[in-house]
Amino acid sequence: MTRSMDRTGHHRYADDVETSPAQPNRRDTAMAIQIATGVGTASTPLAAFDAALCEMGVGDYNLIRLSSVIPSGASVRHVDQVDQRARHGDGLYCVYAEEHATVPGASAAAGIGWVVKSDGSGSGLFVEHEGSSEREVATQIRASLKDMTAYRGGGYDAPQMCIETAVCVDKPVCVMVMAAYTGMWWDIR
Repeated sequence: MTRSMDRTGHHRYADDVETSPAQPNRRDTAMAIQIATGVGTASTPLAAFDAALCEMGVGDYNLIRLSSVIPSGASVRHVDQVDQRARHGDGLYCVYAEEHATVPGASAAAGIGWVVKSDGSGSGLFVEHEGSSEREVATQIRASLKDMTAYRGGGYDAPQMCIETAVCVDKPVCVMVMAAYTGMWWDIR
């Protein structure tokens, strides 16, 4: 799925796809990995990053970055905002790509691509890339997934991707794409 923002602030969507396993999950409940995108603009790149997180519904989480493996039995689906129902400060396991543009007229692009095994297990791989254009990010995603699936002997369905783009107007902008796995709740007593 590709979502891009044009200069007027409107988002474009294409290839909205849900990937789910053909076989039942061994766990009691299947994990739904949520793909969300965000664009933030603020007076600093860090504040723009925070604004993008808030747009995705994850501004109050501590992010726990993962190394991009999709577990067996998981499904991947696009959402407008991540829905984890966590408390302020809880952790969120995720894979994400972020890119900033700080000079007026400069572009930022970030994207996540993924493949799932052809055997119906739901197992797969994510990759995350950043750049200055949708084309650059899409090219990197395809190349990474091609190599990574070849290392594993092939047997994966066609790649899918979600890319967010924006142009810096007068303040720093941050674009993000996140694959949110599940929350982690602190046991603070």
